[in-house]
Order: sequence, then structure tokens, then C-alpha cells
Amino acid sequence: MMGPAHSLSGAAAWLVVGAGATVLGHPMPWPVLLAGALVSSGAALAPDLDHRSATISRAFGPLSRALCGLIDKISESVYNSTRTKGERRRSGGHRTLTHTWPWALFLGAGFSAAAVFGGRWVVLVILFIHMVLAVEGLLWRAARVSSDVLVWLLGATSAWSLAGILDQPGNGSGWLFTGAGQEYLWLGLPIVLGALIHNIGDAITISGCPILWPVRISGKRWYPLGTPRFMRFRAGTKVETLVLMPLFMVLGGAGCLVALGIVG
Repeated sequence: MMGPAHSLSGAAAWLVVGAGATVLGHPMPWPVLLAGALVSSGAALAPDLDHRSATISRAFGPLSRALCGLIDKISESVYNSTRTKGERRRSGGHRTLTHTWPWALFLGAGFSAAAVFGGRWVVLVILFIHMVLAVEGLLWRAARVSSDVLVWLLGATSAWSLAGILDQPGNGSGWLFTGAGQEYLWLGLPIVLGALIHNIGDAITISGCPILWPVRISGKRWYPLGTPRFMRFRAGTKVETLVLMPLFMVLGGAGCLVALGIVG
């Protein structure tokens, strides 16, 4: 799928998770619901770090372009060193390492650890990164015609405001993990969710996605999981823009209503 659909699916997924948490008797404070939706939305672009032309490559100018180039090379190297005899050698890393469940868990665990041990300023950086990505994904038309600096300012002000609200007693910095020093440990969850939702979105396109690497399927470690061939579509087509994106909005809206207790 394309960046906007990925980003919208990430936000919708967190709102549905929020509804589930409410039903299970552990509701999210509204700041966690909002922050998590935006973080998951931004994280849903992260698997495309292996693609130099992806939305995420433009998000932070030369820095993100250089990072995408580096991740592309690392992904290519991991693919070629772990492929089986039945899998052809590749000269690019797109839809390999960063489109797997170990990568999603690695990102989530890394950001959670950084949030817990790095303190407030690291939390602000994590929120800033994902707020910028959320703007790039959800407001991609506006972001493309605006200055990068304006997008970064919007990301920075959003991160600062959200952190200030979350830090207030009862607003969720210690949601789910309540032990001393575990504030913001939950921050890795929307990051994992966003990355996995991205992979599922790619799996329903014509190329499939090797989500389960390194598990062998049909003798291949990089087996492209997906729906039956007749159900797949090309990224950016009307199936994505006229069917899936409206569906994500409906699911996200319904999840939000349940999560906030407006609908029981």
C-alpha cells in the first residue's frame, strides 16, 4: 500500500486496540489513545526505511534519505546471506528485513527501552519523530506542498504538547506499566503495532510480504505471505483509495467511540 493508507491503517489499529482495552476493563486515558494513534500512524511508515523513494525518506531531508540508503543496504545483505537455494539473489533490500516481525519487535523494544532509560528529552524525540511521520502520512498532500520546516515545527509542537498532557497525573504516562520508573514503557506498543499493520497491508498487495521470516515456508525463508492471488491488488489503485481507506476511517471511528466509552 501507499504511505497515506499505511498511516491511516496504523492509527485505526491503535483505536481498535483502545476499544479492546476498554472492553477488557483496562481503558486508555484519552491522551494515550490520541498519542498512541499518532505514534502508530507514524510507525506504520517505518518498514519502508528500506526504500529510498518512500514517504519516510523525505520526512527528515538528507538525514532520512541517508538512513533509508543505509537500511536498504543492510536489508539487502541480510536477505542475500539468509536466502535459501530456491530464492534468487537480490540487488535491493525493499520488502525484506524491515517487513518482518523480528524487525517490528526490535523497533518497539528499542524505543520502549530508550523512553524508560532516556528520560523526558528522549520521549520528546520519540514523539517528535512519529508526529512528523504521522503528518507526512495522514496529511501527505499538504505536507508535500509545504516547507519541511513547517512540518517539523508541527511535529515538535505536537510532541511537546502531548508529553505535557501525558505527564499530568492520571493522563497516561504510566498507563499499563505502573511500576516505578516504567513511565512510557508502553510507547513501544503502538510502534510494534504500526509496523506489523504496515506488513499486513503489503501482504494483501500483489507482491505479498515476508512477515514470518526466518520461518521456512515452502522451503523459503523469505516467503511472501499474502491473500489468495485473486484478492490482491496493486498499491495506489482504487481498491486502496476507495475501499480500504474509507474502511480504516470507519473502523478507527468506531474504535474511538468504544475506547472513550461513548458507545458501550
